[in-house]
Amino acid sequence: MSLRNCRFLLGLASQILKHRLHHLLPLGHFTSRRLIWTIKLLQRLLPTRGNLPEQLTDALISRGPVYIKLGQLLSTRPDVLGEKICQSLAKLQDQVDPLPGEEAITIIERALGQSSLDAFQSIDQEPIASASIAQVHGACLTTGESVVIKIVRPGIEQRIRSEMQALIEVSQWLESRLPLIRQIHLTRILEDQLTVMLAELSMFREARNQIQLRRNFADSSLLYIPQLHDRFTSQNLLVMERIDAPSIGELERMRHAGVDFKVLAHKGVETFFTQVFEDNFFHADMHPGNVFVDISNPSDPKWIALDCAIIGSLSESDQSYLAQNLVAFFARDYRRIVTLHLRSGWVPANTDADAFENVIRDVCESIFAKPLSEINFAAFMMELLETARDLGMQVQPQLVLLQKTLLYVEGLGRQLYPQLDLWETAEPFMRRWAVEHLGPVAVIGKLLDNAPKLLAEVHRLPELLDDRQTIELRKQMAVQQNNIEQLKNQVQGQRRRIRRLSLYTVLLLSAIGMAFWLG
Repeated sequence: MSLRNCRFLLGLASQILKHRLHHLLPLGHFTSRRLIWTIKLLQRLLPTRGNLPEQLTDALISRGPVYIKLGQLLSTRPDVLGEKICQSLAKLQDQVDPLPGEEAITIIERALGQSSLDAFQSIDQEPIASASIAQVHGACLTTGESVVIKIVRPGIEQRIRSEMQALIEVSQWLESRLPLIRQIHLTRILEDQLTVMLAELSMFREARNQIQLRRNFADSSLLYIPQLHDRFTSQNLLVMERIDAPSIGELERMRHAGVDFKVLAHKGVETFFTQVFEDNFFHADMHPGNVFVDISNPSDPKWIALDCAIIGSLSESDQSYLAQNLVAFFARDYRRIVTLHLRSGWVPANTDADAFENVIRDVCESIFAKPLSEINFAAFMMELLETARDLGMQVQPQLVLLQKTLLYVEGLGRQLYPQLDLWETAEPFMRRWAVEHLGPVAVIGKLLDNAPKLLAEVHRLPELLDDRQTIELRKQMAVQQNNIEQLKNQVQGQRRRIRRLSLYTVLLLSAIGMAFWLG
């Protein structure tokens, strides 16, 4: 580990101790006796103070905007952090001081390459919103049209790359030494979060997403996407129409207008499934700050979505497997769910299929025993993913985005209409999808489209038809890979033990000293 990363790790350790976050460490998952003894000693020396999830939130706020954004993103990973911690992190708000109005206008003019007076009648000095990555100002075009201007904070990309790269390098070092860190795939999670953060920095990318999403729902009564003024778009600047509509949180305003909340809630569910299974292009940041409602026709309201920086999509195979999983789930065909997970590679090939089926049955049957109106579908999906992870499932980044979006959609829907039965809306949609994509007509169409390829592969047909052979082969490959990894670990073990003790001692003593020094 480099000297820079050692300093970085010491800083993190001191913050962990200062905020008493070492009490959150799951001792039952550690295998090193020395590490367990050290953590227990620190827990005695530095007892907890107050609510630990809230202290974690405070610690992230104290570290600045990059960590605030990271906390917001990690709040969607209860499979890693647990539900209580994620509930606390979900409350994180971008507590970032706004850029001065003069500085914001300078950034706008630099991005435009001209005076702001040549493009706008006026620009509001006070921002509408100020977040960790971007800031939004109201403005008026020379045509008189009201718009909003979104600018990226200067220097934020360099800061994100620097701080996240340091976290990734430290996590790689920890993964090489702690089985628990390897088990939760911390490095991969951080790399995924870095990708999401960087995606939010490009206004070109957000503009492309917004144009595509607006095109997908151009003639729809479900969702409206604001018009983009793409002639102004640059890497760090975006201009779009200003929305004059209540946010999803303005319930009284919508009640006063006579909005049919039941219709709106069901439209939200239909919008989600349309994006995922029809368009395969879904808005993955549907938190309340990005969601408004068109109430011009209260009996037939329409959703409005802003901020298209984070967009999710699934590969054709993942989309198909996910849809088939949902159809099998509605049919209570648990063996089919197991087969699909094994075939897709979502769980290791050496997973005990019978044990996996029993676990899925236990989770699902407890759900089916409840009245539909009492079932929280999104929470159930989280539990199912967590159960699969315990059996070795590696949660795919695109599925995490999907889960996050589903949580938002159902949460917003139940806020509007507490009796919302997501299942009632989802099941007919998925059955229709299954008929259209898996039914006889769809199968014949796919056979005709793929006839040349099928003819070329006809000699492999018996192998392709036998899923058990495929699964068994993957099991054997997984076993061989595991054996290779074990041999590799044995070879490297002694070398790591020689270096570990000295570095471990230095880090521990330094962290303890800094913790007492910081109070």
